[in-house]
Amino acid sequence: MATLVDFDRGTGDPIGLTKVGNILAQRLRSLGATVQELAAEPAIGKVVLGTSQGMGTRNILLMTQYDTVFDTGEAAKRPFRMDDTKAFGPGVADAKGGIALILEALEISRQRGFKGYKTLTVLFNPDEEKSSLGSRSIIKTTAAKQDYVLSYEPPDANRVSVATNGLAYIHLNVEGVASHAGSAPDIGRNAVIELAGQIMQFRDLGAPTKDTTVNWTVLKSSERPNIIPDRAIATADMRMSYMGKIERVLNDANRIIQKRFVPGTQVSVTAESRRPPFRRNPQSDRLAALTHQIYQELGKTIEPVPMGFGTDAGFAHHSGSAKPVVLVGLGVVGDRLHSPDEWADLASVAPRLYLTVRLLELLNAPDAQPAAASRNSRREMNRRPNGP
Repeated sequence: MATLVDFDRGTGDPIGLTKVGNILAQRLRSLGATVQELAAEPAIGKVVLGTSQGMGTRNILLMTQYDTVFDTGEAAKRPFRMDDTKAFGPGVADAKGGIALILEALEISRQRGFKGYKTLTVLFNPDEEKSSLGSRSIIKTTAAKQDYVLSYEPPDANRVSVATNGLAYIHLNVEGVASHAGSAPDIGRNAVIELAGQIMQFRDLGAPTKDTTVNWTVLKSSERPNIIPDRAIATADMRMSYMGKIERVLNDANRIIQKRFVPGTQVSVTAESRRPPFRRNPQSDRLAALTHQIYQELGKTIEPVPMGFGTDAGFAHHSGSAKPVVLVGLGVVGDRLHSPDEWADLASVAPRLYLTVRLLELLNAPDAQPAAASRNSRREMNRRPNGP
């Protein structure tokens, strides 16, 4: 994990993404996988796709990202470190911990001689933090061939996720009239004032009772302080449980903007769908119940919950008419994602690793009883010289 964390690999960093992508490709090859490194424009990095052939009947995909939200230089400022209970560093939980779990689980399965799958595929994504604009088609195509898709996003507790929100951007555009801010301000039509008024009107577009969130996060206008701005734009992050919510928000917004604050301005609202939701379904619920049985083998519990943020699970879930069974949140437990205080829970690593190895075995032997084999499974895993 330290090696991965100590490279800059922001979504826009070509040097860091290339280095990490090469490391991941080589590691998968060393585990016996056939590896493809696929260009995914406009993504800067490549999708790393490794596939192993087995002797069973089930196709399983393990996937997570290898990009982060952090700028170049962040890894040098905050290199990987550990204390007694936590690991720290940019992307340590989101999602370097998930990558480490996947690779170590494959190593354990290889040492145990496990080949019960038909295919076991790993997908590492270089642009998840920018909505997987380049890699989403590869995710969909790959997921459509699977029976199961396991996504290694980090949960914030002993949980797995049986649903995730979709993501859209709401764009608010205001056009006004430019004028000299000192000698003729009254001639202008201030787009910034109009924008501010509209944003205040939009404060109830998203609400728990409407099963959406709408948060204004980016504002842009003129760069010259002596000019009344003739244009201002704002973008909001919208999360929703199903795609129809976008139409509801647009209808509400277009009704609201009929009230203007600066005469002579023009206001428009558009929506940009970025990621579909992964909706709760009985198949994923049953898979979550299996994770609970596996955790009981360790004397622990795990809770299935819906997750507020959007993930690539949405693309996997909508990959075709024969949808794979999807489960999210199998990564290491962590919190404070996308912040300098991000951390990963070290105590979660071994149970989460055990969970992945057992899932691979049980999903390929659907009639097996988790409890019946638990003692032998734990004993064999503990024989590894370096432990899990």
